[in-house]
Amino acid sequence: MTALDIAQQYYRCFNDKNWAGMLALLSDDIRHEVNQGETRVGLEPYRAFLAHMDECYDERLEDLVFLTEPTGRRVACEFTVHGTYKKTDGDLLPARGQQYVLPAGAFLEVEDSKITRVTTYYNLPLWIKLVSA
Repeated sequence: MTALDIAQQYYRCFNDKNWAGMLALLSDDIRHEVNQGETRVGLEPYRAFLAHMDECYDERLEDLVFLTEPTGRRVACEFTVHGTYKKTDGDLLPARGQQYVLPAGAFLEVEDSKITRVTTYYNLPLWIKLVSA
């Protein structure tokens, strides 16, 4: 599979809530660069991140657009997050089942048919505004 195929499968797994399928596409030393917070390295921190996100949010990604670069190792993905804020996440606003639609993007790096880096970006102040309304 190409890096593009792997990235597309990764996001299909996300939308299917197939966390095991997502984890199977990641390298053991996956570097997860989150929008807010410290970089996490390894499958266990990634597994914990997925469990936490699943507990607090119900999200589906739509309007996915994938871009690759000439070496075939990196993939960028732009998408729209359609979500429900299910459970209060840390010191963020209280969750009351608020729904939101938020543009976001990610960069993935693939080596030896495994994703070695996931970097995700979204506008947190916009998300706060959306769930505050």
